[in-house]
Amino acid sequence: MSKTLVLKPRVSEKAYGQSLTKNTYVFVVPTDSNKHQVSNAVASQFGVTVTDVHIMNVKGKVKRTVRKGGRQSIGKDNDFKKAYVTLKDGDTIAVFATEDAKAEPKGKKETK
Repeated sequence: MSKTLVLKPRVSEKAYGQSLTKNTYVFVVPTDSNKHQVSNAVASQFGVTVTDVHIMNVKGKVKRTVRKGGRQSIGKDNDFKKAYVTLKDGDTIAVFATEDAKAEPKGKKETK
């Protein structure tokens, strides 16, 4: 039985650059998923052909703050897993399509 994975695109400058140059898209995936599950999920959700998947475990960063009275408080970001998915030439995913549309100004209003 295969479960459906929740794929969240990782929106960053590096991920955007890789999607344009190498046709590789970055997703945040559940920590218990593997390459085969990610490949099948991307292929079924976006209707593309996946050629390669690389997975990386990312440890959460330790955060330190100073509270009132000089006490230090230590916290930690959550650990997560990233998947770099390479698609077949000619296939694309419109992850950044809305970002590109926002970047182009439609018209300027003149203020008096």
